[in-house]
Amino acid sequence: VQLQASGGGLVQAGASLRLSCSAPGRAFSNGVMGWFRQAPGKEREFVTAIRWSGRSTHYADSVKGRFTISGDNAKESVSLQMNSLKPEDSAIYYCAATNSRLIISRLRDDIAYDYWGRGTLVTVSS
Repeated sequence: VQLQASGGGLVQAGASLRLSCSAPGRAFSNGVMGWFRQAPGKEREFVTAIRWSGRSTHYADSVKGRFTISGDNAKESVSLQMNSLKPEDSAIYYCAATNSRLIISRLRDDIAYDYWGRGTLVTVSS
């Protein structure tokens, strides 16, 4: 399954962007969909995830209060609303998904996710 991500771009600090990720025809009904990001010279890091069972959402401390993940009722797509963007948010953002019911402590492990999108570039200028 190839996840399809879109919505990246170049914005100024303080602006907003919305990323989208879909898996047409594939619902992760009991699993997790989320976003990771990787800045140049850094390791890939967890950003946010939504667990479909219970629809709980989880965020990295660095984005809490600024980013919001949401999903459609069909559980085939998620969106990431990013507000008050900072230069340090600049990275390639990857959509990820798994059918597994991950426990909270595993949400941040990229190896726990089975499906990935190709990444979309977000650049925030100061």
